[in-house]
Amino acid sequence: MSGSLPSRWLGALPPVALLLAWQGAASIGWGDPRLLPPPGSVLVTAWARLADPGLATALGVSLGRCLAGFALGAALGLGFGLLCGLSGAAARLVGPSFHALKNVAVFAWIPLIALWFGMGEEARLAFIAVAVVTPVALNVWEGIAGTPPLLLEVGAAFRFSSWQRLFRIRLPAALPSILTGLQLGLIHAWLATIGAEYFLAKGTGLGGLLIEGRDRFDMALLILGVVLLGGIGMLLNQALWRLAVRLTPWRTTPA
Repeated sequence: MSGSLPSRWLGALPPVALLLAWQGAASIGWGDPRLLPPPGSVLVTAWARLADPGLATALGVSLGRCLAGFALGAALGLGFGLLCGLSGAAARLVGPSFHALKNVAVFAWIPLIALWFGMGEEARLAFIAVAVVTPVALNVWEGIAGTPPLLLEVGAAFRFSSWQRLFRIRLPAALPSILTGLQLGLIHAWLATIGAEYFLAKGTGLGGLLIEGRDRFDMALLILGVVLLGGIGMLLNQALWRLAVRLTPWRTTPA
């Protein structure tokens, strides 16, 4: 147990070193404090915001928006990945177009989404879903198509039907790849949520908090927003990784 403590805390060294360097720079007056406020100013801003119920509301709105867009994009990605993984004809027909579109930067879709859906909640959810579809679809596709032939031969020997082969062979074999796609999709969903809130009109959510900090030139508020974004993203990633570990205990892939 004691031997695992150093490695467990090793990942905390870079942020601690960064915090100390930040405090040192602020103490010696390096740089403009309006652009790089001391950590104490950020803590004061954080305390004031934590006492304000508006922050909890913004967090709830962003998380709800993220999960809704993730669910939509994951459903589309799962369906598309299954179609291409199970059908060679479908993969040959739509695969080249899909691989071309996945090279388009996700933020390049914002003008089209704004024209199609306006600047409201539908546009934000559509943008998040677009960000989620690609990683989910690719991993599901590769996982289903990469089912070991030996397992399929076993299914044929037992005279499995198409549905039995899908649910008893292909999906279990592809589960690690599917979970990896969902994990990547959730990360993309969280990043796209903030991008949607920031670029698709000002509104509630953490994106609105960043806009407020920008408009007020409040660097402490901006830094607080960035820290919250990173912390929540890490928690979401860890939650889905732990679920993947429970569902596929034979894997040893780190978070």
